[in-house]
Amino acid sequence: MDMRFSRYFFLLFLLGFLACKTDKKQRKNNVVPEKSILEKIAAAHGYDHWNRVDEIRFTFNVDKDSTHFERSWAWKPKSNQVTSITGNDTLMYHRKQMDSVAHKINGGFINDRYWLLAPFNLLWDSNNFEHQHSLDGIAPISGQPMQKLTIVYGSDGGYTPGDAYDFYFGDDYLIREWVFRKGNQAEPSMTTTWENYQEVNGLKLAMDHKKEGEVFNLYFSGVTVK
Repeated sequence: MDMRFSRYFFLLFLLGFLACKTDKKQRKNNVVPEKSILEKIAAAHGYDHWNRVDEIRFTFNVDKDSTHFERSWAWKPKSNQVTSITGNDTLMYHRKQMDSVAHKINGGFINDRYWLLAPFNLLWDSNNFEHQHSLDGIAPISGQPMQKLTIVYGSDGGYTPGDAYDFYFGDDYLIREWVFRKGNQAEPSMTTTWENYQEVNGLKLAMDHKKEGEVFNLYFSGVTVK
């Protein structure tokens, strides 16, 4: 075989091999990993917009039978500054520098924020709980087939260690019902709906949470996102 032809053939083979490797590498680098179930739920509720949020304000309300309770909050997540407004009392504090009074008030903030932003807490708290996902759940209030996500918090730290939550949602990953189980007990401590979804500056938030067979509504008003 002519030596020049052999070198030419080898050069073509080498170029083809390198091109093939480059193409495979590019395809590999372009593969987007599938989101986890926690990421899918958070994204459905607008988590992709969270990094643009400078301040969120909301009033946490509970109507039970003939009684009404409310407290308002302003939270700047980037600086972790919180303003608490309850009746005529207003207190501003930073969550990284809390005295005993702020620490006590912060428990209320954590509770109220969790009701509003629990889908985002699935990512914020992901290192602090174990979770299990099922495609074959049955929502406890509506009785409808839904997906179910159970999370169980660790026994150390936080305001309510060891608590468990069961989230029920459809193929759109929007939460429709949930169950709170104190201390991961088998029996529900509280079961409510997630309804009246509204979009506020990119965040998709459930404004109402109702119990079955009771005059009860936990809801949010005055929600603004800047």
